Amino acid sequence: MNKILKAKIMEAFSSVLPITAIVLIASILLVPMPTGTILMFLAGASLLIIGMGFFTLGADMAMMPMGEGIGIQLTRTTNLFLVLFVSFIMGLIITIAEPDLQVLALQVPSIPSAALILTVAVGVGIFLVIAILRTFLKIRLSVLLVIFYPIVFGLACFAPNNFIPVAFDSGGVTTGPITVPFILAMGVGVASIRSDKDSQNDSFGLVSLCSVGPSLSVLLLGIFFKPTGADIQSHKVPLIETSRDVVKTFAFELPHYLVDVLYAMAALVIFFVIFQFISRRFKKHQLVRIIVGFFYTLIGLVVFLTGVNVGFIPVGHLLGSELAASPFKWILVPLSMVIGYFIVAAEPAVHVLTKQVEEISSGAIPQKIMNRGLSIGMASALAITMIRILTGISIMWILIPGYAFALILTFFVPRIFTGIAFDSGGVCSGPMTSTFLLPLAMGTCEGAGGDLMTDAFGIVAMVAMAPLIVIQFMGLMYGHKMKTSAKQAEQALETIDDENAGEIIVFEEGSTRE
Repeated sequence: MNKILKAKIMEAFSSVLPITAIVLIASILLVPMPTGTILMFLAGASLLIIGMGFFTLGADMAMMPMGEGIGIQLTRTTNLFLVLFVSFIMGLIITIAEPDLQVLALQVPSIPSAALILTVAVGVGIFLVIAILRTFLKIRLSVLLVIFYPIVFGLACFAPNNFIPVAFDSGGVTTGPITVPFILAMGVGVASIRSDKDSQNDSFGLVSLCSVGPSLSVLLLGIFFKPTGADIQSHKVPLIETSRDVVKTFAFELPHYLVDVLYAMAALVIFFVIFQFISRRFKKHQLVRIIVGFFYTLIGLVVFLTGVNVGFIPVGHLLGSELAASPFKWILVPLSMVIGYFIVAAEPAVHVLTKQVEEISSGAIPQKIMNRGLSIGMASALAITMIRILTGISIMWILIPGYAFALILTFFVPRIFTGIAFDSGGVCSGPMTSTFLLPLAMGTCEGAGGDLMTDAFGIVAMVAMAPLIVIQFMGLMYGHKMKTSAKQAEQALETIDDENAGEIIVFEEGSTRE
């Protein structure tokens, strides 16, 4: 086996093991589950590990170099209109290719899926153009965020109440395993052309702006269509009696996800072929590596999505519904915190972001610290979400003060942390959120007798908001640490200068005496 692939799979194993153990312990102590359901969950976890291993290797080989190369090439053309047009088309294509968006669209049948997907894609395309312009014009990210988020919340006042959570969730699901590696690398490529001191800080922020676009466009769509509700599909636990039934279930579902991923990857491959034909950017050996990387990405996404959709969704829904209907429903708050702390490590795009943050910061912001910050953010988000579902609090009472506080922090933290924090919000809300945490929230909502559209939906938005605050607090501590270190170094230098001055005086006095 390829040594790198083996290392990636072992890394995925260490990431998935904690959440698997938590669910198994919960099934023994809190919610007894049928043996067939446990077998489905374990099989899903195994496929998730293999899929993550292939995907992360494929992202390193294909998605990252391709995005960075396109970003660099775009900055070398003098035709700004062409740059912006290509950026818009790229945003459109990679969003339509995002599997998570397909899942969300199917949950809102009151609006045609094609209309919802196209609306979200247009939103991402427009804001990717704005993000590229920001890098060119050297506009501080916090300025744009302070402008656009009040507009988003202002539109929410006119949108139907049962559609607001879906609109905010759409901003999270669009930044998934296909979109994130490509956009992150593109941001690095565009910023690398600049030689000024702020180019590193502007490497991040593209994902965060691309998360604003869908929320804005979907709110407009909701106002226009005036949706009255959505029929939510119930996640029933399949009847599994033998291990052969487990294999049959996964074998039956895998071709569906293969078609979805092939459809998604095909649009990206076609765009890359056209780009390479025009620009001749990549050499022969680079093209071979990218082609192999595409193949690994395809395998990884198909296996990953099959595992989490078939094995994780029924368990998440069953766990939430049974606990919410029991006298011990408040145990969901600490349990969801523990699940959230560990589940973020199972998001494929998180590995891409943390690795890139470490590389761009030259090791100053290590992956370990980033992972810990994201885990704390996810745990906090799920705790607040469960409290909101169990009490029926409107999501706007949490989102408005949360985003207001996050936007205020942007003016006090180092600029690079603003981009990282707002990018992290989109990255954390990936496939694991939509295929395990959303069913968990839906099950909890059903068990507690709440409204699915207003209470269960919105969990993606909560997951996307928490890292904005946690990572920026890390930035405050990092900035304070750097200032303290600089001050100590300055004091040490002054002490050395004083000592050297004293030695000169003694020497001169000795010379005089002679």
